[in-house]
Amino acid sequence: MGHISLRVKTIIASYLDISAEEVVDTASLADDLGADSLEIMEMIMRLEEEFGLDIGDDVIEKISTVGDAIKYLEGMRA
Repeated sequence: MGHISLRVKTIIASYLDISAEEVVDTASLADDLGADSLEIMEMIMRLEEEFGLDIGDDVIEKISTVGDAIKYLEGMRA
């Protein structure tokens, strides 16, 4: 597991108070992990702080799974 992937999964697990094993790439933030829209926005803000990035609203709308968030952040760090 890559460094970015691990950091993203750790943040999501911690924020939602769930087991890290539940946070897999294919997990839907809302449907599988139970995050509501406010929680998703707050997690995105936490990821922005962690990675020193500004994630635009157009991108936020496209992030629905853990893997989506990881792919976006890996692309920004490349």
